[in-house]
Amino acid sequence: MGSMSWIHWAIVLVVVILIFGTKKLGNMGGDIGKAVKGFKDGVKGSDEDKPVAPPAPPATPSTIDVDVKEKNKL
Repeated sequence: MGSMSWIHWAIVLVVVILIFGTKKLGNMGGDIGKAVKGFKDGVKGSDEDKPVAPPAPPATPSTIDVDVKEKNKL
């Protein structure tokens, strides 16, 4: 009951080929390969595409002077 032997895997492979056909399996394999390659390029390219910005100067405290005029309620 443990792991499957090579004969079991061969039978599974034959059934999959009969269901999907070799052409469709080849197309699916190519599509998966393109997706994996695109993912790798995206992950690798994300660090290279970003320009390195110089560090920002330290923030200085600033104040805003505002004169407040009150309206007299009638």
